[in-house]
Amino acid sequence: MRWLRLIPLLTAFFILGCAGTPDDELENVSANELYSRAKTALNSGDYETAITTFEKLEARYPFGKYAQQAQLEIAYAYYKFDEPDSAIAAADRFIRNNPGNPHLDYAYYLKGLVNYNLGADFIDRVAGREPSERDTRALRDAFNDFTQLVKQFPNSRYAEDSKQRLVFLHNQLAQYEINVANYYMRRGAYVAAANRAKYVVENYQRTPAAKEALKVLVEAYSEMGMDDLADDAQRVLDVNVPVSDQNRNPQ
Repeated sequence: MRWLRLIPLLTAFFILGCAGTPDDELENVSANELYSRAKTALNSGDYETAITTFEKLEARYPFGKYAQQAQLEIAYAYYKFDEPDSAIAAADRFIRNNPGNPHLDYAYYLKGLVNYNLGADFIDRVAGREPSERDTRALRDAFNDFTQLVKQFPNSRYAEDSKQRLVFLHNQLAQYEINVANYYMRRGAYVAAANRAKYVVENYQRTPAAKEALKVLVEAYSEMGMDDLADDAQRVLDVNVPVSDQNRNPQ
């Protein structure tokens, strides 16, 4: 049959069509060239290509001089490509596999940035939800990441920015606890409100939220008839906050 004669020709066309794929183009490319192409893609904002090329470089030359740098560049590319989970996983892998690398501080900093942005995005998305339902895990992870960087690499170029972010995160986490305490106060759950406020007083003493926590304690203890505890909290509040500033506005 005539159509059977066309099979070899169609097969040849198929093979030729596949011969020019990007994978084949990179088949015999050196490590230096792969790294150069990946960096070019990264710098131009083509993060998907950068990720693919860096991963190919790492797989093909796992013990070459570009392998460690490729791992770190992959983490950054995933971050810019809006793949936070992959970015964190790549940064963790770099930290685990390269404990003596001179760029280890940046890996911690990058993890902190990813979690920092995740936390900020989450707060924006759930702004209309009750505060007790919010998850601050990303903010806490960011706090831990920046803390590790500052402790392990106090002279890092990223240390000062990390310190500033730590102050912001510390205040945010404290305010979150106050928001939850206020939520419980509005619903008459005074024990839960007092516990949240006490936690702030004990763990976030140097934040603006600490003063609000004392106000919550005064009101919660008063509502529960625990006058001695309410008086104790009021005395501490009087020492730290002028009476004129103590009018409490639940959030």
